[in-house]
Amino acid sequence: METTKVGIREFRADLAEYIAASHPVAVTRHGQTVGYFIPTHGQDDANIAALKKASKALDKLLAAQDVEIESVVTEFKTARKQAGTTKKPRTNIR
Repeated sequence: METTKVGIREFRADLAEYIAASHPVAVTRHGQTVGYFIPTHGQDDANIAALKKASKALDKLLAAQDVEIESVVTEFKTARKQAGTTKKPRTNIR
């Protein structure tokens, strides 16, 4: 199954297009893949089968890159925690 790579800004700008697509999208940030979007079109049996197929394709992609899910989750949680501590407080300046 074909996977399209797009930058996060392009993904956000064209989200409706990617939702309507029939193939997974690898979302990148600064050239690094940060996530995969796998569109689904309803909950009927054919779509569930397609989702399972896409899931298997994602598993193959992750295995080919020697990526361990738990390390990705841990890295994400760490990055999110660090980002939360560096945010500036919001002010109501008018």
